Amino acid sequence: MRTDQLLPLLPEMAVLVRVVDCGSFSEAARQLGMTPSATSRSVTRLEKALATRLLHRTTRKLRLSEEGVAVYRHCLDMLNSARAAVEAGGQFNPQPEGVLHISVPKAVGRVVIHPLMPAFLARYPAIDIQMALNDAVMDLIDDQVDIAIRITDRPPPGLKGRRLMDIDHLLCATPRYLAEHGVPQHPRDLAAHSCLCLGEDPGDALWSFRQGAQTSRVRVRGRYAANHTEVRLDAVRHHLGIGSLPWFTARQALANGDVVQVLPGWTFTTRYTGGAWLLYHPARFLPPKIRVFIDYLSEALSREYPSRQNSPPEAR
Repeated sequence: MRTDQLLPLLPEMAVLVRVVDCGSFSEAARQLGMTPSATSRSVTRLEKALATRLLHRTTRKLRLSEEGVAVYRHCLDMLNSARAAVEAGGQFNPQPEGVLHISVPKAVGRVVIHPLMPAFLARYPAIDIQMALNDAVMDLIDDQVDIAIRITDRPPPGLKGRRLMDIDHLLCATPRYLAEHGVPQHPRDLAAHSCLCLGEDPGDALWSFRQGAQTSRVRVRGRYAANHTEVRLDAVRHHLGIGSLPWFTARQALANGDVVQVLPGWTFTTRYTGGAWLLYHPARFLPPKIRVFIDYLSEALSREYPSRQNSPPEAR
């Protein structure tokens, strides 16, 4: 396609990005100062010029086609490059603005990320946050997510990421429970205790431990299971047993002496052990709203979790 044929498509590409980011033609039209019908025609013209369907339209939502995903990413890079060119000219200092869509695991979102949001919103009054607390893995394009925080060892292919913090797990109980039922000296002793686990599948009751080269696995049982860490912590505080908890959930109760760590000489591992990674689409020029959120969250967590923080360079 010649340059003279390409130039008229640039505004259509910008409209496509806004439609995908907004998730609807009507909202994109409102932000662009256009009518919904004009916005729809703009995307249709782009589809006709590229000879491919970019969006699957239903009455409830828009979804990018397979080809549309690739086109959207290139169009987004084009817009971000245009913003960078304007910035380089020294005539424009873009303020971070817009809606930031974030996907976060439930416990991390509630305990770690949510307490940091008031200060972020106060610092950046033109940014709105929509945070989805969901343990399911969401697709950043199909689910219109700008940033996903996931517990993983490394970012998946195709995404860029920054490690925010380690997700360590440990066992906790109240001093009263241990005084009444005894203090486990080895993981196998847990079989005789009431244990509070996740309870989502049978594997959650098979606890794994490591101490140097030695490993141990024990199947535990208890009368109460819950798939939310704050619920399990509350159950532990009510002396219902020995609970498996992420350190970020238990740390304040440990500091207060409400609970104590059980089997501190052993490393307790679960399927959620690893690192909390902040993931986003690789782009040469990140939108300001994403860039400032990444920097803010990295700085805030380094202060809030200094002993557990691990922030190597960004990975591809």
